[in-house]
Amino acid sequence: MTEPQVWVVIGVFAAAMFGMVGIVTTSFTRTLTSAIGGVRIEINGLRETMNARFETIDVKFEAMDANFSSKFEALDRDIAALSRHVFGTDPH
Repeated sequence: MTEPQVWVVIGVFAAAMFGMVGIVTTSFTRTLTSAIGGVRIEINGLRETMNARFETIDVKFEAMDANFSSKFEALDRDIAALSRHVFGTDPH
């Protein structure tokens, strides 16, 4: 091969390599973008499920709170009376 032919072969090889790098990069970027989109969809679905479950738990706790608040107030009153008696601040 003559020297001009060698340079042409080098140029063609370099152009082919740059083309391959461009194609692989574009393909990888599209694949990565679609994978991230799929993960976002899954996370949004999980978020909706968790919000629904937390709302259910909140409703249950609100119902329980109505039942237990009077019991806790009575318990708090009894503990306060015991502590006043033990520490000597009880007027009786």
